[in-house]
Amino acid sequence: MKKRISLSTTQMILLSFLLAILVGSLLLFLPFASADGKSVSYIDALFTATTSVCVTGLVTLPTVSAWSVFGQIVILILIQIGGLGIITIISGLMISLHKRMGLGDRMLIQDAFNLNSLSGIVQFLKKVLIGTFIVEGVGALLYMTVFIPEFGPKGIWISLFNAVSAFCNAGMDIIGEDSLCAYAVHPMINFVTSMLIILGGIGYIVWWDLIRVGKNFKKQKLKCFSGLTLHSKIALSATGIFLAVGAVLFFIFEYNNPQTIGEFSLFGKLQAAFFQSVTTRTAGFATVPQQNLTDASAVVSLFLMFVGGSPVGTAGGVKTVTIAILVLSTFATIRNNEDVVLFRRRISKQAIGKAVAVVSMSFIIAFTSTILLSAVSGAPALDVMYETFSATATVGLSRNLTAGLNLIGKIIIIVTMYLGRVGPISMVIAFHTKKQKQNIIKNPTEEISVG
Repeated sequence: MKKRISLSTTQMILLSFLLAILVGSLLLFLPFASADGKSVSYIDALFTATTSVCVTGLVTLPTVSAWSVFGQIVILILIQIGGLGIITIISGLMISLHKRMGLGDRMLIQDAFNLNSLSGIVQFLKKVLIGTFIVEGVGALLYMTVFIPEFGPKGIWISLFNAVSAFCNAGMDIIGEDSLCAYAVHPMINFVTSMLIILGGIGYIVWWDLIRVGKNFKKQKLKCFSGLTLHSKIALSATGIFLAVGAVLFFIFEYNNPQTIGEFSLFGKLQAAFFQSVTTRTAGFATVPQQNLTDASAVVSLFLMFVGGSPVGTAGGVKTVTIAILVLSTFATIRNNEDVVLFRRRISKQAIGKAVAVVSMSFIIAFTSTILLSAVSGAPALDVMYETFSATATVGLSRNLTAGLNLIGKIIIIVTMYLGRVGPISMVIAFHTKKQKQNIIKNPTEEISVG
């Protein structure tokens, strides 16, 4: 008898992203997907499909000029699928068609959003889909106040594309070939784009927690911050700290740089510095040329890109909560404290172990990709690191290296983007489904020197 093939939920999530990439690449390979009516090379179609589904934003071909309206529609759909996840999209269709969701479907959603419980999964999914479309719709309407007067009716399509891309932290646009550099000091574009990026990257769990506290504020007279869950407190605190510190450092390091913000007014410099801090949270839009940043700013960008956004959102990176837990664990070890405590709550050992695994695997992917890309591209080390860290954290910022990559270089970045999107820890779980038997007799412990 044939052995029945069964897949774990994590493997199904990995394969769903891979399937979306392959289908998207075939659609983009069609002649009428390109602006000139001729098929682009398949590697470029595959690269574009990967960067769209993985909501990265690195592109080998300009989105605004290389693709037809059909091609841009395909890219937008892939971005939306990548931001929410194909499992979420399919489950949403099942709900809209009043199809009953079984235990397996609920477990898929649980793994897709990295949730700790199956309780209220369907209701959570409904709120995610409705909330996403509302925020993207409002963002598109606000964009229209700028883009319709500038581009006419085409401004509607540009506004919709940018709103979805910003919320999903994809960083792709159809305005021009220099991203948002033409709007570096435009208050409305800076504000709308930053808010969409932050709302998408903060995580859905934080959304509902803030709404819950807001509803109960008058009834129970709860203090806004103290009424939040520990996860929300860490996510909001870490996000605020990283945004503020990043903006201050960019403002200082780029203040007199004429190639970035040196010629702007004080308000313009503040806008550009804050936006750079926001976009490195895996968004990928650029209001200043990344290749013109000072080395100090580039290094700060590398760190912020690696951190990324918060869990259960559209952002990539190792996540703010992960870094916060590692930092706290480090200081607890230095102080010889057995427990890691934050906001009067103890962090579990399992959470600390997972944080170590996620950061370690992400670093291994980024480091390996850096070595391989350095070997095949011959580009400066900082430019290569910018590219690989951007791909690993699904950011999309580049120092003009992507378009000049050779075939092997493109393949390296494609694989890096995929691994960065599905999550390094998911890769380990997916291909290690067999549970090992617990040994009754444990091996003896022996002390070693560390550090």
